[in-house]
Amino acid sequence: MSDKLHLSPDDDFPADLSVVSNQDLQVLDSQVQRQLDYEYVVEGEPNPETEFRHHDLDEEFEERDDR
Repeated sequence: MSDKLHLSPDDDFPADLSVVSNQDLQVLDSQVQRQLDYEYVVEGEPNPETEFRHHDLDEEFEERDDR
């Protein structure tokens, strides 16, 4: 897992989120969210890759939520 606070579109991203631990998934989510915030502020819109990653993370969280 990267020690970076954000995950740029060029950084590695797991192909299968189902094998990622809950803790690592939360870290990935935080990194992607920080990247989204950066892109909105600096570039005016998100990079499509960052949006796809955010969507994939949301879906994985939904899959794991057993409430």
